[in-house]
Amino acid sequence: MDATVKWVEGFQFVGQSGSGHAIVMDAGKDSGGTDTGVSPMELLMLGIGGCSGMDVISVLKKKKQEVIDLKVNVKGKLAPEYPKRYTEMNLEFVVTGRGIDEGAVKRAIDLSMDKYCSVKATIEGSAKVNYTFKIVEI
Repeated sequence: MDATVKWVEGFQFVGQSGSGHAIVMDAGKDSGGTDTGVSPMELLMLGIGGCSGMDVISVLKKKKQEVIDLKVNVKGKLAPEYPKRYTEMNLEFVVTGRGIDEGAVKRAIDLSMDKYCSVKATIEGSAKVNYTFKIVEI
């Protein structure tokens, strides 16, 4: 895997993945940026939410669960001193569907957290990762 990050101006950068997808990054106005993109630390939260979400959807589909929607809310706690790394990440999985089995959801998330999510595996030595889930029946 590879990627390129190119400076645009100020604190704005455009990152391009080896697969050709691009994303704009910037610092917030309070940090001297113009707030035109996500911050690199926000990208980590998006990364763990996307990685674990893909795992969970994959497992639930294999378990023939009728999932209509999946949302992963991610909240991070930062260390007060530099480097202001994440010390904790809390993920809330909101699974919406019909007849969703609670055990299947828990198993899918456990598999993601313990085996499949490479983003979680990458940060777990640095930040504690917790999760909760809820099922919304429609």
